[in-house]
Amino acid sequence: MLTQKAQYAFRALTYLTERHDEGPVLISDIAREKNIPLKFLENILLQLKKAGILDSKKGKGGGYFVREAPERTSIASVIRIIDGPIAMLPCVSLYFYQRCHNCDEHNCGLHDIMEQVRDATLKILDNKTLEDLKGGKELLPPKLLRREDTQPGSRKSKK
Repeated sequence: MLTQKAQYAFRALTYLTERHDEGPVLISDIAREKNIPLKFLENILLQLKKAGILDSKKGKGGGYFVREAPERTSIASVIRIIDGPIAMLPCVSLYFYQRCHNCDEHNCGLHDIMEQVRDATLKILDNKTLEDLKGGKELLPPKLLRREDTQPGSRKSKK
């Protein structure tokens, strides 16, 4: 399951990817448009910058931007940066392997199943990129929608 931090990271990355050709974006704009707490977002973007996914420009016209073409950054790499292992057990993780305690992974049925789950998950996540986030129909929880969007008879009514 993705953490709230990873979900916020993907919201921000979606916003930045959609504006990739427009130059740097202010962090306050991302926070406001994607309903992400500013202090939390600052930490997320800094983590993504340190990992080489994002870059930033200071001064007038500054902000954050996706460093490389969005189609070159996999969803799996972002999950690993923000949340760590994708595998459900440490003994099947490719990048964060740890031997399980009191378990012989060569004779463990759960290990074998979770290895298959990892491979199936990675088959998707390694082949999806930031570019695939563009144009998604992200739905915010009703409490975050503007009041006029939820009025009966409104074109944007969520009923």
